[in-house]
Amino acid sequence: MAEEVKIDKQLFQDRVSQLISSWKADKRSSDALFGGVGSFILLMGKNEDSATFHKNNAMHYWLLGYEFPATLMVFTPEALWVVTTTKKAKHLEPLKSGKVPVEILVRGKDAEQNAKHFEKCLDVIKNAGRKVGTIPKDTSIGPFADEWKKAFGDISKDIEEVDISPAFSIAALAAKDENELRNMRNSSRACTGLLGEYFVEEMSEVLDEEKRVSHKDLATKIDSRLDEKNFFQNLKSKLPADFDPNQLDWIYGPVVQSGGSYDLRLTAQPDQNNLHAGTIVAGLGLRYKSYCSIVARTYLVDPNDSQESNYKLLLSIHEAVIRDAREGVVVKDLYNKALGMIKSKKPALEKHFLKSVGAGIGIETKDSVLTINQKNTKVLKDGMTLCIATGFADIENPDPQDKKSKNYSLYIVDTVRIRRDQDAANFTKEAPSDTGSTCFFFKDEEEEPQPKQKSKKDPKVGAVAASNITKTKLRAERTTQVDEGAEARRREHQKELAQKKQQEGLAQYSEAVGDENGVAQKKFKKFESYKRDNQFPQKVKDLVIVIDAKSSTIVLPIMGRPVPFHINTVKNASKSDEGEWAFLRINFLSPGQGVGRKDDQPFEDPSAHFVRSLTFRSRDGDRMETIARDITELRKNSVRREQEKKELEDVVEQDKLVEVRNRKPMRMDNCFVRPATDGKRVPGEVDIHQNGLRYTDHRGSKIEVLFSNVKHLFFQPCTHELIVIIHVHLKNPIMIGKKKTKDVQFYREATDMQFDETGNRKRKHRYGDEEEFEQEQEERRRRAQLDKQFKKFAEDIQTAARDEGWGVDIPFRELGFNGVPNRSNVYMQPTADCLVQLTEPPFTVITLDEIEVAHLERVQFGLKNFDMVFVFKDFHRPPVHINTIPVESLEPVKEWLDSINIAYSEGPLNLNWSTIMKTITADPHQFFADGGWSFLAAESDDEGSDEEEEESAFEMSDSELAVSDESSADDSDFDDDASADEGSAASEEDSGGEDWDELEKKAKKKDREGGLEEEDSGRKRKR
Repeated sequence: MAEEVKIDKQLFQDRVSQLISSWKADKRSSDALFGGVGSFILLMGKNEDSATFHKNNAMHYWLLGYEFPATLMVFTPEALWVVTTTKKAKHLEPLKSGKVPVEILVRGKDAEQNAKHFEKCLDVIKNAGRKVGTIPKDTSIGPFADEWKKAFGDISKDIEEVDISPAFSIAALAAKDENELRNMRNSSRACTGLLGEYFVEEMSEVLDEEKRVSHKDLATKIDSRLDEKNFFQNLKSKLPADFDPNQLDWIYGPVVQSGGSYDLRLTAQPDQNNLHAGTIVAGLGLRYKSYCSIVARTYLVDPNDSQESNYKLLLSIHEAVIRDAREGVVVKDLYNKALGMIKSKKPALEKHFLKSVGAGIGIETKDSVLTINQKNTKVLKDGMTLCIATGFADIENPDPQDKKSKNYSLYIVDTVRIRRDQDAANFTKEAPSDTGSTCFFFKDEEEEPQPKQKSKKDPKVGAVAASNITKTKLRAERTTQVDEGAEARRREHQKELAQKKQQEGLAQYSEAVGDENGVAQKKFKKFESYKRDNQFPQKVKDLVIVIDAKSSTIVLPIMGRPVPFHINTVKNASKSDEGEWAFLRINFLSPGQGVGRKDDQPFEDPSAHFVRSLTFRSRDGDRMETIARDITELRKNSVRREQEKKELEDVVEQDKLVEVRNRKPMRMDNCFVRPATDGKRVPGEVDIHQNGLRYTDHRGSKIEVLFSNVKHLFFQPCTHELIVIIHVHLKNPIMIGKKKTKDVQFYREATDMQFDETGNRKRKHRYGDEEEFEQEQEERRRRAQLDKQFKKFAEDIQTAARDEGWGVDIPFRELGFNGVPNRSNVYMQPTADCLVQLTEPPFTVITLDEIEVAHLERVQFGLKNFDMVFVFKDFHRPPVHINTIPVESLEPVKEWLDSINIAYSEGPLNLNWSTIMKTITADPHQFFADGGWSFLAAESDDEGSDEEEEESAFEMSDSELAVSDESSADDSDFDDDASADEGSAASEEDSGGEDWDELEKKAKKKDREGGLEEEDSGRKRKR
């Protein structure tokens, strides 16, 4: 301890008296706050260099004004017992004489005497009562803390531990006196000066001069101002004359975020991305004389109407929360007030609203006891200070300026003080948050492009027209006929679509933005095994190899010291024998080891040295074998955990389902779900509630799907199928059992398995065709009834979710075609918005609006199949392949793609799409500058020209043609009269009624309506 330490005795006695008085008052009432404890413990271990204060640190600063490491305090209603070292005891001696008795037990080098001090404290605790207050999340470390925890553990069976953290917050830390509030006002003024005056000027200069400055560089500039004493003297928000800049320290940030990637937590860190002229979120927090303040603002550069409207709504919510935060208000009412404003004005933004809108602040950066959420029932009191933080996270921009503006977040943070009978005092109001101060306009209004309305054709139009006119009466040849007029029309339309795609690409990627080498730039990975030396396993003292599975670390003895290596830095380990020695070789991952794309470790510091491998030798071969096996197993487990984490990183936790209370929910029973819960097929029922669906099977397993997470809803009738389906395609995947899925399907089999064909009485008296006809009629009736029931339920779902903007989509079977999207050959069917396959898992759902272009591969003469590739507008998303489509479906597929305004091309070969997409994502601007997707059309044009040259290689002269005509006439087996008779008979038939094409078309239509077309074809194939 330094000699200048001076504890305010009067302040200490006043605060201890205040704490004990609140404790006694709580005992007399209901023990709601202190939990009926007879004593409580405040333990401080080894000093830690951390910007975050925990409850024990905060209480030391509140009572003493300093942090006393290696000190134990035991509070009872009558006295305070302190165990500490000799030097600290000297500073605490003046506190003995006061209203609250203080007993100081001094520790020395005598271990036996030190143990007696702890025994004395344990006796005080046991005599005070069975319940003792502790801090559950106690992070105290060091020999002193370990010794006390061991001694306290010996009596843990005889006592009951109660969490005392809420009592510390409400009775001691939450309500501030005038001196504490003065320190918070000073820290707030320093925050607003750095953000509102310095950062805004720096940001405006970067944007105005179009400089390329990273978020981290901007944050470093703000950080450097803390060391300039003159900076705070020249601020517009005047600081008092006795303000000491040396007392300032960072608690949050500074953080600058833009470009579509936002982290609205206090643990956020600035990244290396350049500042993007769009939505910019900036925040920082400072501690002055142990008291904290935080401020954050959102700055909008050339915002569109939607962004500006959403920001105004957030600002009104933020101001309403501050306005309603006053003495006597329950904390959860503030959050419910904010949520109510969103539901009444813009319900769609509710899912983007933060789960809490702030917490208590003071000595602690975030006092979780006063977290402002829907559940907190604490009551606000005069003198409390709160950090009010409102925001919307990851809103989709309907009119993005560029690729980085597709998503944005809005965030406003202020530090306020609760007052009696008036609005809260905003300490950070000097950093303006109104739209006039936070919206910047650098572009002229004339330059803003008018959004073009995208015309969407009916997918049915034009797709069937190609099959109406046939040039041959042979059925096998009809599907391969090409309508030259339709083909010419499609080519003209496709040229227009290609030009439009090229213009859109150049406009969207007007500057060179992309990933290097087509992949996101990899960062050097850092891993932390232990934060402090005392976290090492005890065995490291023996200087042996230790496998610490708990910390995923191997500790190796190197030059007489234990050195930890995180398992993620280890490549492999192997054991070999040479004579009487066993050798253990451990290879490490380091930059430059891999070849090509296998090198997963980029250089962070080119001058750094890396350990490639270490070799240890021992005569104990069995131990070396065990160590090698343990390292390999630990490495496998680490890789598996990383894979599981990566697999589940896009899984969202849905909001709570709001059940229907005042009536019975609409229900569809006796249906099955895919994917099945626990992998077993069990029937259940689906209920429609206020904000989602709930499926419950007969075992009690539940699946909940919220309307806000639904992207598409499909109804597929049982015509030509064995099941009738309601299919839900989700925006974000959810977990069903142990599986991640984006598709949930409810279905019922169309065949009546409970119908007893053998025991029917009518069977005794009816035989043959009559009975078979009745069975067919009954089957049709059951299928029609099933379709009607499921369709009505799908429409009920649409009605319940009318605010979400999606409806029931039904596949058009007549536009379908066979293909292989995964492993099996299935029937793909277009809908109004998607291309789907819902019958056989894994399901396929491709949203048409997300498709950039389509490419048809292996389109050449002589092949019976071709492939189709969909490239998405999000170039980082891998293309989807549908393979082995019959060539008979080529013309219908082209007509369908053209009718829904999807640009397509065709070529004779399969392309390497992974390489193509890497090239595009590396520099989209250069890709479109070089012609964009025209390289696909050029490939198909070259193929077409080759075919034309091959066809024109053989020509006949007129004389040769005449000779061939004569010879063919002589060689004919039929005479002219027979031909004439046949021709006249055919003309009479044509004039007398419908031709064969029309009759066959009518018959096929009737078969489709009755659902018998496929059944008949199936029977023929079986024969």
